[in-house]
Amino acid sequence: MKIFKTTWTFWHRREFWQKVTIGLFLGIVVGVLFGKDAAVLSPIGDIFMKLIKMIIVPLIFVSVVVGITGIKDSSSLSRLSIKSVAAFLATSSIAIVVGLIVAAIVKPGIGVDLNALGLNDTATSISSPGTTMAEIIFDAIPGNALYALVSGHLLQVVFFSFFTGITVNALNKEDKKIVVNAFNVMAKIIFKMIHIILKFAPYGSFAITASIVGSQGLVTLQNLGMLAFSLIVAMLIQYLLFGVIIWFFAKLSPMQFYKKSLEYQSLAFSTSSSKATLPTTMDVCMRKLGISKNSTSFVLPLGSSINMDGTAIYAGICALFFAQAYGIPLNAIDYTLIIITATLGSIGAAGIPSGTLVILPMVLSAINVPICGIAFIAGIDRILDMLRTTLNITGDAAVTLVIDASEKTLNKKIYNTDSAKLITEEDF
Repeated sequence: MKIFKTTWTFWHRREFWQKVTIGLFLGIVVGVLFGKDAAVLSPIGDIFMKLIKMIIVPLIFVSVVVGITGIKDSSSLSRLSIKSVAAFLATSSIAIVVGLIVAAIVKPGIGVDLNALGLNDTATSISSPGTTMAEIIFDAIPGNALYALVSGHLLQVVFFSFFTGITVNALNKEDKKIVVNAFNVMAKIIFKMIHIILKFAPYGSFAITASIVGSQGLVTLQNLGMLAFSLIVAMLIQYLLFGVIIWFFAKLSPMQFYKKSLEYQSLAFSTSSSKATLPTTMDVCMRKLGISKNSTSFVLPLGSSINMDGTAIYAGICALFFAQAYGIPLNAIDYTLIIITATLGSIGAAGIPSGTLVILPMVLSAINVPICGIAFIAGIDRILDMLRTTLNITGDAAVTLVIDASEKTLNKKIYNTDSAKLITEEDF
């Protein structure tokens, strides 16, 4: 009884990110010890993920509308939109370049014989979506707004939310006040739900990690060690570049950002979904990083829909990996096509676990590399996806911080201290 009480006291006093980290570690241990039998825990993780997914669409819709209606003048909204899109596209492009440089130096595909594994041209099992910029833009406009909300087509949800916010701003003063107050109340309800759901995050992370490690095993990384190594190196470089961006553009020390980001990063690592981590990230941005409500509500959801730096890095590295494995030389045009297609593809795969497997056919097809080899990495993709998602959401938060600083709405006092802001009704 005393041991149970001591354990409970220790657990109760831990911070949120520490609990999630402990859950991850215990999940790995249980997965290794029990192997495939650890799959019995998967329902716990599934329930947690369903609770998170349940709140994602309402969160994005309400947050974007509140963010837009909270901006006092249209010039600020236009400026914020332009800054956000430009910054996200820039960081994604930089991420791909970093991945290409690392893969060109490490050469992870050299010595890998995909033909010996039976992965020839006739083994193609994944079809290329053939997505273009025009198709992405056209697809972002919902033909049925209710269907977009119900089906969870997040780009369409963002577009409809954006359009709704602009329309609310066009109402007369009395009507606008009523509608804005209604959305603010909905935002409070949703964030209250989020706080309740996140109490189960450590247990969900434990179950998810245990089932993944148990079914796939840590040994799976050995077969593609160089590919994993290349990804880790490139992601580390990109992670440090976020600090340089914060230091250069926001004139702030990146150390506070790195330290305070552990909370949402640990959850991103376990869930492999930027969307599932969005509620926690928004909470951290406002409470601990001092980012304003407007930027948090508008820029961050937008980033989770179009900005996938980790995914972009992986797409670039995999493109070179397969080209090297098949012995296909690439020229400057091929590298340019990789940058363009991986940037556009990362938009469509934003926030989807293992979404890279969806965009890789498009990237590989653009440079005439057989797409059948994707089956070779499918087995470990879920594990590597944890790393990609962690970088994805970190990039979203870093860009949101820089943009908020450029708008001069960042609370630098909160950012530079270890204390967290108390969220009140005025924040929603």
